[in-house]
Amino acid sequence: MSRQWISAAVLACTLGFSFPNWMVAQQPATTPPPSATPKTPATGGQTGQSQTQGQGQAPASQTGSSDDSAFKIVTSVNEVNLIFTVTDKHGRFIPNLKQSDFALLDDQKAPARISSFTQQTNLPLRVGIVIDASTSIRSRFQFEQQSATEFLLGVVKSRSDRAFVMGFDSTPDVTQDWTNNLDALQTGVNKLRPGGGTALFDAVYTACRDKLLDVSRGQEPVRRAMVLVSDGNDNQSRAYVDDAIKMCQRSETIIYAISTNWTPSRGKGDDVLQKMAEATGGRAFFPPSVDEMALGFSSIQEELRSQYALTYTPADFKADGAFRTIYLFANDRRYQVRARKGYFSPKQ
Repeated sequence: MSRQWISAAVLACTLGFSFPNWMVAQQPATTPPPSATPKTPATGGQTGQSQTQGQGQAPASQTGSSDDSAFKIVTSVNEVNLIFTVTDKHGRFIPNLKQSDFALLDDQKAPARISSFTQQTNLPLRVGIVIDASTSIRSRFQFEQQSATEFLLGVVKSRSDRAFVMGFDSTPDVTQDWTNNLDALQTGVNKLRPGGGTALFDAVYTACRDKLLDVSRGQEPVRRAMVLVSDGNDNQSRAYVDDAIKMCQRSETIIYAISTNWTPSRGKGDDVLQKMAEATGGRAFFPPSVDEMALGFSSIQEELRSQYALTYTPADFKADGAFRTIYLFANDRRYQVRARKGYFSPKQ
């Protein structure tokens, strides 16, 4: 391989990371502060590595061959996959937007490179149904089961979709593991029985760590979400709400929460559900009655099929396990963008 060829290759790689013009945006007046370093090891980062390899195993200088195909070039590219939803003030999905309609900051800096931008309406789904089965919701439990079953029958439509069912009281209990078998999922929901205390944060933490984190590094882009049905109250968890949120962020999981608190006023539990949903790029629904719970499930089902996907290379990226904030907004301020607030970089 000649020195000229190596110089040309280096130049080509350099040009491949040119700074995109659309990302030169002003810093917002207030930038969300980065979260503290988590208690748990950073095992669920969402950066990936790509490798380009020639067919040979050793350089020509060692084999005596002058064939350039004997050389191998290995590159490591850190990329973030960001899936987000854009709605108007009424919650209606806004389609047909372009890359230039958005601005993005990663760790308070514009990305070094945008690899792809697409409007995705049919991403494969990875959905966990996590249902509060504690004594406090015993009177509403049958309605929860019915609505959850209808949701699963409507959302799991293709061979590539997968879902699991988890109930929780003082401990989480997976009654159906990952599957696209609708009969098995329905059986998993029907197995749930109310009783016991409420360990909400433990359940969310466990579902993300044990079920959603292990699918976060698939080659195919997927939509990972947790549908959490609860009143938001917790009286037995060992984990804190921030621990649960951080584990969701590690597993790139969005929380859609449906409150079962049907009192006229919002309670502390509703505030907890709102906090978890917003931190992960999801939504919290507060149906005024048990009869309208199905409407929340229906809205989630529609939103799971309506989103945008953006892949980018962060500027100044460091594989140190730290939390990096994401701030994504639409240039047209009539639109609301819902995306996760950040991610944990992998730790070398």
